[in-house]
Amino acid sequence: MNAVPSVPVADLPADAAMLDVREADEWAAGRAPGSRHLPMSQLAQRITEVPDDDPLYVVCRSGGRSARVVAYLSQQGYPAVNVDGGMQAWAGTGREIVADPDRTPEIL
Repeated sequence: MNAVPSVPVADLPADAAMLDVREADEWAAGRAPGSRHLPMSQLAQRITEVPDDDPLYVVCRSGGRSARVVAYLSQQGYPAVNVDGGMQAWAGTGREIVADPDRTPEIL
């Protein structure tokens, strides 16, 4: 299997276009501000909803699901890049996390 393009959280640009591929409960609990949500489980059916940003940074909890999504999107011609370490790394570097209004932000 070819290695997918990836970037550590520390090297993400401040205005990075992010696609969060975690499930709805994970997204509701805590996410990067401004990120967009498209669960990996719905990706194939909703491929037309994938943002056309170049590059498109894909994130999950720890980097495994997002790496698979990046591999798939790359095959479809999208300029996708995996966020190494996912939202756990994001939180670990002290970057802001937002949640649904009735929740305290956390990474599930």
